[in-house]
Amino acid sequence: MNAHQKEGRLVGNSAGRPRFLTETERDLIRLANEPGFNRWLELIKSTGGCSHPIYLSGRTTTADHEGNLLRHYDTASEPLGRLPVRCRNRRESRCEPCSYLHSGDTFQLVRSGLLGGKGTPASVVEHPRLFVTLTAPSFGAVHRETDRTEQCRLTRDPGPCEHGRPRGCGLRHPADDSAIGQPLCRDCYAYTSHILWNAQCGELWNRTTRAIRRHLATAAGITQSKIGDSLRLSFAKVAEYQRRGAIHLHAVIRLDGPDGPSTAPPPWATAFVLERAVRAAVRAVEAPLRHVPALGDYVARWGAQIDAHPIRDSAAVAGALDDQAVAAYVAKYTSKSVGDSGGLDQPVTSDEEISLAPVSPHLRTLMATCWRLGGLVELLHLRLRPWTHTLGYRGHVLTKSRRYSTTYRALRDARTANQQTPDGDPSHSPEETETVSAWRYVGSGHTPGESEIAAGLAQDHAERREIERTLRI
Repeated sequence: MNAHQKEGRLVGNSAGRPRFLTETERDLIRLANEPGFNRWLELIKSTGGCSHPIYLSGRTTTADHEGNLLRHYDTASEPLGRLPVRCRNRRESRCEPCSYLHSGDTFQLVRSGLLGGKGTPASVVEHPRLFVTLTAPSFGAVHRETDRTEQCRLTRDPGPCEHGRPRGCGLRHPADDSAIGQPLCRDCYAYTSHILWNAQCGELWNRTTRAIRRHLATAAGITQSKIGDSLRLSFAKVAEYQRRGAIHLHAVIRLDGPDGPSTAPPPWATAFVLERAVRAAVRAVEAPLRHVPALGDYVARWGAQIDAHPIRDSAAVAGALDDQAVAAYVAKYTSKSVGDSGGLDQPVTSDEEISLAPVSPHLRTLMATCWRLGGLVELLHLRLRPWTHTLGYRGHVLTKSRRYSTTYRALRDARTANQQTPDGDPSHSPEETETVSAWRYVGSGHTPGESEIAAGLAQDHAERREIERTLRI
């Protein structure tokens, strides 16, 4: 008897021929024979089939103010004495179940700022609101998506560029063409400017919001220091990577009264005035970078393409967008990342790792440029090397002003409270109880067999959602 037979790895197949069990199959057999398998399966179902759960150990006790025990939970009775919870990764490429949940929270967050709810008054539907898209400038000609009737990058100059490559393309690129976003000539492409723009995008947005307030003050005939006595500028924005690897922003911008969403802005603050202020600010604002001897001076500006549309609770108004559609549009992009442009979801630690990255030559050059610039002393404040995998952009995917609407934490707390209510005593409000908890981290992730089961549960959830969506249509 050989070693594999001693370990029980040799089995027969339908043809009567022996074969060896895979690591996943062996782990599935182990799981199925565990005494706590059914309870473990229930716990994994409760995470929605999270692909990389966090395991916690501890206890929670809830009592009323008189000391009467209302609820007690201890992981000592769970399989392996631990509780799996969601990883909460927003990236679809990392964890589809948690990404879906995060997108749903984002939809509620953005929607409540448009229609009210979740602590935001419904009167915000009457406030001026815009949906704005801001893009990066051109860093060089790239292939673009075309339809069946148009061609990519037609040019009147038939000659090649200074590097001997054609200035135009003339081909048709469907949406799934890998050539989209790739430069026509990589030697002509301004990779350094591209990386610096991504790094300065957050600062450029901050300056833009301040400039919008200045233009609103000018429109009202008051000083900027007094604009807060008349109105508040609220916003929620999401960052998206274009196929060329440049950041562009989608933002919902709303005007409130001086006390926030509960008060109306002054009559002169209309959607037209807001749109005019936004366009003027975007055209004029810039974010200069401190002088770098090796690079010279660099100033970040927005691209020429600016889209700004008013939002109405009904799209019947010409040129207006539906607020439900805007919320869904913004939520869609929070689950995406640089990986959707061919980049990486995890940090890189060396230039050698970049050279081996499974990305397009264009993305690899962008990351190599980011890594090289991150080594310059004058640019250390941009922290380019830790953010090489995001092509220099170090901001959050979604950010919002404080008074725009609710928060992710409030949404998660409300969901947790709703899930716990059936097991608890609904006759006691949170103000009438006291909870004592003690938790610690004990691990994360799945074994091969656990991962296979979790993936099946996640697929079941996705198929059930699709069936429910089909039935609603």
